[in-house]
Amino acid sequence: MRRKHLVPAVLAALLLGAALLSLGCGSARLTLSALKAGLLGRTGYETERVILLSLRLPRMLAGLIAGVGLSLSGVILQSVMGNPLASPNIIGVNAGAGLATVLCLSLLPKAIRLLPFAAFLGAFLTALLILGLARSAGRSRSTVVLAGVACTTVFQAMISFLAALDSDVLSSYSAFSIGGFAGVQMDRLVLPAILVALCLIAALCLSGRIEALTLGDSMAASLGVRVGPMRAACLMIASMSAAAVVSYAGLLGFVGLVVPHIARKLVGDGLREQLLTAPLAGAVLVMLSDLAGRTLFSPSEISVGIVMAFIGAPFFFILLLRGREHPDA
Repeated sequence: MRRKHLVPAVLAALLLGAALLSLGCGSARLTLSALKAGLLGRTGYETERVILLSLRLPRMLAGLIAGVGLSLSGVILQSVMGNPLASPNIIGVNAGAGLATVLCLSLLPKAIRLLPFAAFLGAFLTALLILGLARSAGRSRSTVVLAGVACTTVFQAMISFLAALDSDVLSSYSAFSIGGFAGVQMDRLVLPAILVALCLIAALCLSGRIEALTLGDSMAASLGVRVGPMRAACLMIASMSAAAVVSYAGLLGFVGLVVPHIARKLVGDGLREQLLTAPLAGAVLVMLSDLAGRTLFSPSEISVGIVMAFIGAPFFFILLLRGREHPDA
């Protein structure tokens, strides 16, 4: 029990350190005193204030929201579906949100504020489609992943087709497909932050019922859980959380796959503990990955999506090999 309380505290301290590093490091390094003076708007620190408020603070907050949102979505999906490979990008939720976003950009190029709603709708409908396909083909753990991979392939082909037809969409599609925070603005983060916060609160409130679903449908029903509506609610929460991130960060992958496993290693199988730990760990991981992409190859910049792919792809292969060694796991 002491460890379960200590881990979130340590992660919160690491998150604070990652935030300070993200604000202070870059092409122009800022000391703690310069950070404080710039944020407070003191005379003589106008340049630092512009750097912080226009560039680094929005980017730091973008990484924070992305880490929390995708990690939360991954924890819920892996718990509800009983599959350690389930995550927003693996099962196709990210691709569905991406397709809806590209459609919105193509049909309503000036309606930027509609992007989070379009992304959420695409993600949620994709989750329902995958669940329906999995039920039709069988209830094995691998069926959901296979259905997600198939949907992801189709949706990505449709995204590429739409991008090829519209030169304006094509110009922004490359960065969108990789995922990153370059050029993100503060006003585009307000709604995603609200959506992710609401999803986290809802997941914590429903954690007992969600954990009952992990015991199986019949056991959950015997405990008084309405399995169908509860599973739909979980899919809605996971989809909304991932879609909020996709709306401004693009198809950022592997966060929702890797972080839930890290959380389980740190605090065990308790869902409520995972819901408290995974968002913190995800935020630290994404912020440090973005910082590495910005600074390691300066003045060039590597997108955080590429950095996360280098981290997540080997982890995914390890999970596949473990699944082969333990087919019933």
